[in-house]
Amino acid sequence: MEKIKKALSLIKERGLYPDTPVVNSPHEPEIIVDGKKVLMFASNNYLGMLTDERVKRAAIKGIKKWGIGTGSSRMLTGNLEIHLELEKEIADLKNKEAALTFVTGYMVNEGCIPAIANVLDISALKYSLRVLGLKRRSTDTIVFSDEYNHASIISGVRLSGAKKEIYKHNDMDDLRRKLKKYSKRRRKLIVTDGVFSMDGDIVKLPDLAELAKRYNAMIYLDDAHATGILGNHGRGTEDYFNMEGSVDFVMGTFTKAFGGVGGYITGDKELIEYLKISSKSFIFTAPISPPVVCGLIESIRIIKKETWRRERLLDNAAYLRSNLKEMGFNIMKSETQIIPILIGDEKKAIQFENELMKNGILVPTVRWPAVGKGKARLRMAAMSEHSKEQLDYLLDVLEKIKNKFL
Repeated sequence: MEKIKKALSLIKERGLYPDTPVVNSPHEPEIIVDGKKVLMFASNNYLGMLTDERVKRAAIKGIKKWGIGTGSSRMLTGNLEIHLELEKEIADLKNKEAALTFVTGYMVNEGCIPAIANVLDISALKYSLRVLGLKRRSTDTIVFSDEYNHASIISGVRLSGAKKEIYKHNDMDDLRRKLKKYSKRRRKLIVTDGVFSMDGDIVKLPDLAELAKRYNAMIYLDDAHATGILGNHGRGTEDYFNMEGSVDFVMGTFTKAFGGVGGYITGDKELIEYLKISSKSFIFTAPISPPVVCGLIESIRIIKKETWRRERLLDNAAYLRSNLKEMGFNIMKSETQIIPILIGDEKKAIQFENELMKNGILVPTVRWPAVGKGKARLRMAAMSEHSKEQLDYLLDVLEKIKNKFL
């Protein structure tokens, strides 16, 4: 405990401990922080579903019928019909055969990546089904992971125990070299984000898929920040590139575009059936809370119909990116609603964040270990409900104070 106290003290002394604000209202373009109105440019509530009255009414109906929890895991007490309905809705949106939901998106990656990388030993299954309870598994898989992948992917890969190769961010030449190095390996799995959560750029899926085909590799895509937003149908990264069906495993979360909480994975029916008996984070925990499930079902249906939401979001994001570039800010390679402003120095980034808050704007600082040391940045997130006036106010304030920090 003494070592923990010393580490904490050092972090605070260097001014790096996060001073997380207390928010007194739901995530909307304008929120209340410590009794003061501020503009929110930090939330993943991209399409306004978190506070949509129709979604809230559906959740209220859900709590009246089902209560606030489920009492146990689905493997022990069965499936609530609403969980099956939610899985049908998200599978339909993603244009996949089937889906499986988890209580968080983090748990999807922690449970599914190990289950896919370490397939139950087929030779042992021939002799006894008791192998389902043993640790005997195949170990011939190698995982190729983008260096900027989300922490949940990194955790899932580590838990798998599989041999791994980290390739440079979105660098298809580096991925090619690493795949070629293991060309004779029987099972290869490429794991990547669709939209990278700290940089706002999109995976080069056409090139990645071509490499996967050439070297006989599977693709696992984390589509958390793309689902509901990218593509002609809002299905995500595959839809964006007109490449539906090119990815073997597609997961995502309900925390972003859908305004709730939870995660899912989609794919072939056989995959989902397999994950039900092999993903520990599904087997050994309770599912998403029933009122949230009911709200999510309504949220997905609204997003399917009201395409103007993602169109307005992308317009708002493009407007911010264009103006920030013109003002001389380094927004890295952002091409989505996630827009970083690279500062570099951690202390300077925190000071920048504090100055924005003084001007009534909440934009968080992202620093190590979420990003590399010396690569601290302000991480802005646009929402469909941001007005032109709110966007312009943000830009005006950034223009006025930028010389203090850049």
